Amino acid sequence: MDFPDLLRLIDERSAAFRAAVASAPSLDAPVPTCPGWTLADLVQHLGVRRYSWAATIAAGPGATARAPEEVAPPMPQDRESQVAWLAWSTQAQLDALREAGPDRGVWSWWDEAQAPHTCGVLARHQLQEIAVHTYDAQLTVGAAEPLPEAVALDGVEDFLLTVVATTVPWPHTPAVIDYHLNEGRSWRLLLSGEGIRVVQLENPAEAGPAGFSARGAASDLVLWFYDRLPMETLRVEGDQGVLNQLIAWDPSA
Repeated sequence: MDFPDLLRLIDERSAAFRAAVASAPSLDAPVPTCPGWTLADLVQHLGVRRYSWAATIAAGPGATARAPEEVAPPMPQDRESQVAWLAWSTQAQLDALREAGPDRGVWSWWDEAQAPHTCGVLARHQLQEIAVHTYDAQLTVGAAEPLPEAVALDGVEDFLLTVVATTVPWPHTPAVIDYHLNEGRSWRLLLSGEGIRVVQLENPAEAGPAGFSARGAASDLVLWFYDRLPMETLRVEGDQGVLNQLIAWDPSA
């Protein structure tokens, strides 16, 4: 997705998040998909992280992440001011990204992943964080919607490249995992002693069998990746034990 489209969708999903917050009967409502959190906690989390990322981006290449408590103004107590505070936090992040541009280097946490450490990739991942938390907020107020198609299609590959891919050696028997979208795209994970590599499959039927595969709508797959939907939402085939090994594995350990 082009950088301007990423920024536009960050703005759009942030507005949808604020709309859910504004419509909530109470910010004390528990968030079903974030155990232990209320809607107020989710507002605080999303807002301070926008300010933190804005400061981290502005610090430039080579700088480390800026702690939220160092850069985020306190969240107001009344609802109207909280919604405005959220809007300001999003604008701060968007302004920092526009100033930096997509190719400038930036600190990011995916050290061993396939994704480069650039503002364009960061914007892509930030869109997913905001989109998933928008789903959380909408679910809390009883108005959950699927992720917009463009967001979800980009979100599958973003998750695989930043969260799953790694150069850390896979400690189990080499394996292959495929993900297929109803929208017509497919990706393959190659798990081996060289790590986990992600490739997009142009012709899945000619790619050979996978040890495990999952198929579904792009939105369902992204929400499953982030533990928002159960696996039963998808159509799965093969040895789920391989998937369980992947979920349980901590490459940083």
